[in-house]
Amino acid sequence: MRRSRIAIVDYQLSNLFSVKNAIDSLGFESQVVTEPSEILEADGLILPGVGAFPEAMRRLDSLGFIVAIEKFVLSGRPLLGICLGLHLLFSTSEEYGVHEGLGLINGDVLALKNRVRSVAIPHVGWNTTEQTTHP
Repeated sequence: MRRSRIAIVDYQLSNLFSVKNAIDSLGFESQVVTEPSEILEADGLILPGVGAFPEAMRRLDSLGFIVAIEKFVLSGRPLLGICLGLHLLFSTSEEYGVHEGLGLINGDVLALKNRVRSVAIPHVGWNTTEQTTHP
C-alpha cells in the first residue's frame, strides 16, 4: 500500500522543516516543494507560513504557486494552511493595508486593533474561536 505524499510549499517565508518533521513522524511521506508543478503530484498540500501577508502573497505569485494551489484545491484533495498559510487562504487581509488573498475561503482576516481591547497585541497563545457573520 502506497503512503500518502504530502507536499509542503516553500515560498521562502515559512518554518518548513518543523512541519516536515511532524508530517514524517506521523508516517506520511512529505516533500518540500519549490516548483508549482510538484504540488499537483501530491495527495495533500500544506501551506505553512511565518511573516507578513502582503509579502507572502507577492512570493506565491512571483514563484508561480497561486495557479497550482488553485488547481490542487479544485481537484478535491486536502489543503492545510498553518499560521500565515491559513490567513492566505482567505479573500483579503488587513495586515499592512488591505491585500487580496487566495480567495479559497470566503472571508477576511481582520486586524485585532480596536476590535478586542482586552487582548494585548501581539498576542501569542491558545484561544477559542467562534464563527460569526461578517457585516
